[in-house]
Amino acid sequence: MNPLLKEIHGHMVDELQQNARTNTVFVVAAVLFNLVVLGINWGVASEAAKNQASGDDDLILFLMILGTILINAFAVRALLAGRSARQKLVTGLTQMYQDNEVAKYYSPDLLESYRARYSLFILVLMVLGAIAIVVPLIARFMG
Repeated sequence: MNPLLKEIHGHMVDELQQNARTNTVFVVAAVLFNLVVLGINWGVASEAAKNQASGDDDLILFLMILGTILINAFAVRALLAGRSARQKLVTGLTQMYQDNEVAKYYSPDLLESYRARYSLFILVLMVLGAIAIVVPLIARFMG
């Protein structure tokens, strides 16, 4: 194998690993944030529903909901960027493998598998974010 090609291959694999670590950080951070915000919002909303709600309670609830929307939007945007980068890297690796006649060892189905995984991560974040917003609002206004 050409030494330069070996170097490029190593760099691309390193980029894929960094991409996976970055995506993991975004997903875990957003999930934890959503769970913490759910607890905080539920507590604030429940207290506001039990007592005469003060403007402070509703302001806190509003700011936490806004934060939830923003954090989840940033996490989804990061995952979409990660998905795009991964697709480009895997496409490049696939082409490199084809050029070196070893493509039969790398399944093209992996691209679809990666795409599905990213879609599921994004769906989990959206559902958790929605729960972190809707449940406290129900507790606040219907509880």
